[in-house]
Amino acid sequence: MSSILKEFRDFAIKGNMLDLAIGVIIGGVFGAIVSSLVQDILMPPIGLALGGVDFTNMFVTLRDGTPPGPYVSLAAAQAAGAVTLNIGLFLNAVVKFAIVAVALFVVVKGINKMRAIAEGEKKAAPPPPPSSEVVLLTEIRDLLAAKAAPKP
Repeated sequence: MSSILKEFRDFAIKGNMLDLAIGVIIGGVFGAIVSSLVQDILMPPIGLALGGVDFTNMFVTLRDGTPPGPYVSLAAAQAAGAVTLNIGLFLNAVVKFAIVAVALFVVVKGINKMRAIAEGEKKAAPPPPPSSEVVLLTEIRDLLAAKAAPKP
């Protein structure tokens, strides 16, 4: 049991758990921002352009509740206990998914580009110049090799 605790402690100390927690928190906030963007900014003008359609109240009643329909809103249908097919809520979810997918694509593409640039800099960096001791030893070697070479 102590080995599991040690592994968990090592995992937590490395920062992976902290990175994960930060990612979850930012993801939750990003989800709320995307939801507001879709419901409050994007869908009202789209609904207006399509003739005043309110996507949140776009539904099909599969079985009436008590009292029977027609219902003026999804909330009224759900309060009456009606079984509904919520097309508008599904469309909102699809738009949210598309926005999150595009945002993640842009982030991953940017990270990959930064990695490629960093790797290119590592490869393109010239080697450091030799130290003065290495230069001196190279000169001595070359002089000794020149003296030892047979003269024609």
